[in-house]
Order: sequence, then structure tokens, then C-alpha cells
Amino acid sequence: MAPRPTRVVLDTNIVLSALPFAQGRLAPLRSAWREARFQPLVCTATTKELVRALSYPKFCLSAAEQQELLADYLPYCETVHMPADLPDTAACRDPFDIPFLQLAIVGKADHLVTGDKDLLTLADKSSYPVITAEQLLGMLTNE
Repeated sequence: MAPRPTRVVLDTNIVLSALPFAQGRLAPLRSAWREARFQPLVCTATTKELVRALSYPKFCLSAAEQQELLADYLPYCETVHMPADLPDTAACRDPFDIPFLQLAIVGKADHLVTGDKDLLTLADKSSYPVITAEQLLGMLTNE
């Protein structure tokens, strides 16, 4: 029996770096989730945040392009149903980061992957490793 793929919460900034930029530094993550080399976790709140971020004017994406990008990510994700009574998390400066921390707890994530310095400072205060995308790519390379 094959081991289960690593369960990972990807912060929105990581997904945004991997999705629209096919030649970007994080593009290998896109291939890795397509190949089920890790299992991205999402919930309603984190998906709403991604949808919101994809509509930012700086990306210049049409509604159809946004839908196409979501279709290249969400089908590869496991949706975690969050309980009504959400878990407490380590204190976090940015309230938009809290759903990612809660998802990591409820989804029993092996890692929370982020480039956000506020989240990276919580690495020693959480029950799961908070790592950078480069660290995840390194782990995937060493499989």
C-alpha cells in the first residue's frame, strides 16, 4: 500500500504564485499537486480568499481566466468541512491568516506552506510545521 500523500495547506500567496505563472519559480508545485505528490487542503473560507485574490486588478484576469485557474487547482484539493466551533490558534497579527491556521488543525495537515512572515513566525507555536514553498519543493525533490 502506497503511503498517503503529504497533507498541505497552501496559503493563498503560494497558490497565486503557482497558478497564473506557468514559468514561475513555484510552477513545479502545480505539477506536484496534479501528480498527487501532495494533497492540498481547502475549506470554504480559504477558497473564498483565493477567489477574491484572483479578482485583484493587478492580475488582469478575466472571469473566464479566473475560473480556468480555479479548475486547475480545486479538483486536486481535499475539501475539509470545518466545525461550527473552530479551534483556537496561535495568536496571529493578520485575521485573514486565521482560517489557514484553523484549516491546518482541523485537516490534520502535515505542513502549512506560506511566504507570509507573520505565519512563518508561528512555526514554533503550532502543532504542524509552517514551512516555505522552497522547503516543500525540496521535500518533493527528495522523495
